[in-house]
Amino acid sequence: MYDPRLVQPMREELTRIGFQELRTPAEVDGALGATRDTTLVVVNSVCGCAARNARPAATLALQQARRPARLLTVFAGQDAEATERARSYFTGYAPSSPQMALFKDGQLVFMLERKNIEGRAAGDIARDLVQAFDTYC
Repeated sequence: MYDPRLVQPMREELTRIGFQELRTPAEVDGALGATRDTTLVVVNSVCGCAARNARPAATLALQQARRPARLLTVFAGQDAEATERARSYFTGYAPSSPQMALFKDGQLVFMLERKNIEGRAAGDIARDLVQAFDTYC
């Protein structure tokens, strides 16, 4: 587990733009279990590609008019049980940090894994998200 003081600014980078933080498995199930709203779930982390690419990409993508109705986040390496529960909804995908999943009508419809994030510019990742938002939101 990482020192909560170290992680707090990384959490706030997403909560500041409207993400609801889920810190327990029960919160994850309550948010994802029965929702029909379009929902973006970001698995946040302390890794460099989360700071350099994923969180800035989410910020850029959410500046568009078409966007998910709900924004949720869990923090890998900090809230392990909540993260594991969120990943249980990512059927067919291995755990990765960071990771971005888009749900529509309770179904996973789009995924960006670390391999789709690492080494890419935030603007390029944001374009992938915007395309998914345009398709599903």
